Amino acid sequence: MPRERRLGTRVIEMAGEAGEVVIDLDESPLAWLASRRGRDGQALIAPVQLMAGERLRADFTRAQMTPRLTADWSAMPKGPRRGGAAGLALSEAVLAAKQRLARAMEAVGPEFSGLLMDVCCFLKGMEQVERERGWPARTAKVVLALGLDRLARHYGLAGRIEGPRRSPIRAFRAQPDA
Repeated sequence: MPRERRLGTRVIEMAGEAGEVVIDLDESPLAWLASRRGRDGQALIAPVQLMAGERLRADFTRAQMTPRLTADWSAMPKGPRRGGAAGLALSEAVLAAKQRLARAMEAVGPEFSGLLMDVCCFLKGMEQVERERGWPARTAKVVLALGLDRLARHYGLAGRIEGPRRSPIRAFRAQPDA
């Protein structure tokens, strides 16, 4: 019996504008990072980074690229389609989502596209990504923050960041030698 999904919405306010993000609270690594605080008391990822990552995931889902083990007939239209996403037929909406996803991956470049797909779309955790790529511990958070910043810029969200921007590089400040 499949488990019931716990979906939540978060209203994120930036620069006086509010935006709503729908998140699966049990499986989104971005939701986990956004709800955790670093030693400085700040969230591990900024609201604009969360919005960008969830927007990427929404396009990935709409593009029907989510891996499935069996056929899913629930999305099959039962009759003539009326309305819909800006009047698009299902195949046109899927194609449009795939094109948006491809443009986003091109905008972030090969340095970040794989990591963003793993974390935002395939919902891999930070430790799993670091293990698979042979990265040192806590490296994935830093690289993810940089990739999410580039993704937010692509989506036009980067200008909506309020206050001083925290650099994800702060974790790598040189420590005084003992």
